[in-house]
Amino acid sequence: MEKGLIFVISGPAGCGKGTVVGKLREMMPNIGFSVSATTRPPRPGEIDGVNYHFITRGKFTELLEAGEVLEHTEYCGNMYGTLKSEAVRTLNEGRDIILEIEVEGALQIKSMMPDDAVAVMLIAPDPEELERRLRGRGTESDEVIKRRLKRSVEEIGLAENYDYVVINETGKTDECAAKIQGIINAEHLRYQRMKDTVNGYAAGQKI
Repeated sequence: MEKGLIFVISGPAGCGKGTVVGKLREMMPNIGFSVSATTRPPRPGEIDGVNYHFITRGKFTELLEAGEVLEHTEYCGNMYGTLKSEAVRTLNEGRDIILEIEVEGALQIKSMMPDDAVAVMLIAPDPEELERRLRGRGTESDEVIKRRLKRSVEEIGLAENYDYVVINETGKTDECAAKIQGIINAEHLRYQRMKDTVNGYAAGQKI
């Protein structure tokens, strides 16, 4: 069975990660998806086990101490993390995994699994559009929005640690998802991942 890869999609709050990943899952229905855990309360319309596993801080700490959290971060007072069980289950099925996580967590995964993890940073077209998207949610205070904007500058500064940067243009979710789909397809064709196939072909030739 061909080994799957982990595709980490992350970026500042307001970059549209959830919408783009949702579209990508429609385009590639067989790709695995690991639902992250978080201690923040659900936003209107979010469903436990679909958008996130919404758990208490105490439960999150228990899982962390038990080694059941593959990566984690604390963001604006809430904890986020990828449950090890979620990732292992999907990889054992021989499927790629999409992880929609925060920037700090993405770098943890990239460091832990450099050969199997591909990191894609998603960003808004410009700072003004990022602020407009955050305020358009209507779910956070002005103070929280200012913290998120300040954090976004720090996070985008870490883009050099990523494999790819994709701009999520406003109103072009399909195009953005298609670009990431292209990245996924191309990564499987890298020479290092095709080397055994190439060597096997050469060894089987009779001259």
